[in-house]
Amino acid sequence: MSRDLADRLSRAAAALAKADGLLVTSGAGMGIDSGLPDFRGPGGFWSVYPALGRARIAFESIANPAAFESNPRLAWGFYGHRLDLYRRTEPHAGFGLLLDMAKAMPQGIRAFTSNVDGQFQKARYSPDTVCEIHGSIHHLQCTEDCGQHIWSAGDFHPDIDRDQCRLVGDLPHCPHCGALARPNILMFGDWGWLDRRTTAQYQRLQQWLRTVENLVCIEIGAGTNISTVRHFSENCGGRLIRINPAEPEVPDATTDISLPLGGLDGITRLQQAFKKA
Repeated sequence: MSRDLADRLSRAAAALAKADGLLVTSGAGMGIDSGLPDFRGPGGFWSVYPALGRARIAFESIANPAAFESNPRLAWGFYGHRLDLYRRTEPHAGFGLLLDMAKAMPQGIRAFTSNVDGQFQKARYSPDTVCEIHGSIHHLQCTEDCGQHIWSAGDFHPDIDRDQCRLVGDLPHCPHCGALARPNILMFGDWGWLDRRTTAQYQRLQQWLRTVENLVCIEIGAGTNISTVRHFSENCGGRLIRINPAEPEVPDATTDISLPLGGLDGITRLQQAFKKA
């Protein structure tokens, strides 16, 4: 380990030792160490979904409410595969290490994530402590906006032809009006996303932030392409520790701490330094 990295970890550990609350913010990089795919760039996306690559269908086109209108079986082939993948994926050890670091903090821990995978809840974070700012694939809504309903996807078990990226089983339907259902996720070009569930989560998080006097924010794997998480991390009012191997830059190097590391590696090193602080 370089002396510079050791110094950064020491400074981060000292900040954590003084904190009374820990905010964890995360983007797509948080899931890579759990084995979840990285969709950055057409090559990465199409390697996971070769049928979409053969058809030259970009991520922005399939992750779009228009896809449910034009080709619902293809749209649900993509989202159904992701739903099944996230259900089968076990969160990496870093989730638990973050919980461990917050154990002694009077105000505990909260999570703010742009990921829709439900990994924080699967890692035994209380649902009341997680804010999923782009929604959750584990919840559904009606494509027809029949009554502002959001319901669990727990009863939906998609049967997917992975070679063709198509749903071959029954399409999910709204239990209230019978129209096609879609994930309760903020997609590209999405004016129909129902944000009521996420708004309630966000309000709970804001109430918690007002109770914390010495906040530390650990951000993991949040890039600049979709900057929702980075913007929140930089404006939450706490000391920022940014873990990111590709875009580790921080707004103010005198107060913020940059760790140019992968998610699990960065969390592990930080937890080890914290235990010694």
